[in-house]
Amino acid sequence: MDNKAKLKKFWKNKKVFITGHTGFKGSWMSIMLNMFGANLYGYALRPNKKSLFNQSNCKSFIKKNFYGDINDFVNLKQKLMKSKPEILFHLAAQPLVSQSFNDPLETFQTNIIGTANVLNVIRNTPSIKSVVIITTDKVYKIKNSNKKYNELDELGGKDPYSVSKVSAELITNSFIESFLKKKIIATRISTARSGNVIGGGDYAKNRLLPDIINSINTRKKVVIRNPQSVRPWQHVIEPTLGYLKLAELQFKKNRLHKKQNWNFGPNKRSFVKVADILKLIKKDFEIKIKIKRNKDFFETNILKLDNSKAKKFLNWQPIWNLQKSLDSVMEWNYKTKKNKNAKKVTEDQINDYLK
Repeated sequence: MDNKAKLKKFWKNKKVFITGHTGFKGSWMSIMLNMFGANLYGYALRPNKKSLFNQSNCKSFIKKNFYGDINDFVNLKQKLMKSKPEILFHLAAQPLVSQSFNDPLETFQTNIIGTANVLNVIRNTPSIKSVVIITTDKVYKIKNSNKKYNELDELGGKDPYSVSKVSAELITNSFIESFLKKKIIATRISTARSGNVIGGGDYAKNRLLPDIINSINTRKKVVIRNPQSVRPWQHVIEPTLGYLKLAELQFKKNRLHKKQNWNFGPNKRSFVKVADILKLIKKDFEIKIKIKRNKDFFETNILKLDNSKAKKFLNWQPIWNLQKSLDSVMEWNYKTKKNKNAKKVTEDQINDYLK
């Protein structure tokens, strides 16, 4: 049985609830799960006019599409309990480090209280058997060393975004300790941390690949904060499949919560500098670059993830190298710009990955 057939076997007709389904990662996950035959329910803010969600007409295949704020507990509770899902992925978030400096209160409210709201509803929704809370690689205490962070490393954070995600991790652990381990609820809950995710349909400002693509299209200079920063770059398909594997194993096994934090980072050859990303893309595209350092904007210089735990216990492996990931992003943008169906282009890339 091939990979796609195995995924279809488990996910077909599963009732899956996704918070943040209108965002970049949520849209890729929705398209993927739809390919595998899941019944999808989504709760999120309305999508931006220019978004993968709209380009791929995700609304057409989602069984129940709920628009609302993750901070609206009453509305969230009503929609979630009404849907009676079996599996939940929590992706709703304020996802940008730069935005967290502009509006730290919004970041704390959405990423901390929003996560608590989701967990509190889960506590009273017996249909849910498996939950994956998506956080970030930036939850680790900054060391600025070449050592890869593993799941046992100390959590920390300086910028509002990182702190908000650390808080989400702590709140999740509190719910596990307070309700799951005491058998008050039967749900299995884990947090998942991925690297710097790239892929077609990401239109966020102040993210490297969207900024580069915008620069290519407009011939304007792309502003780079720190070209020497090392990050774990990976295509969005890779961690998303990791989240699905984790949710499936939790659904099948009662005691997986003992290993409740998971890294889904790329292999070591994808730990490269921002400057290296620019060099790879400049082989095929003309890019104008402007270096503009922001002394008030703190970021770690080196960030690497240890993915050995997911490899060992989930049989998950990153497959695409950095060049293939970058090529796929540029191909996606080229094809969709030529008015090709964005949903089909996305599905084709998922099928290419799974073959």
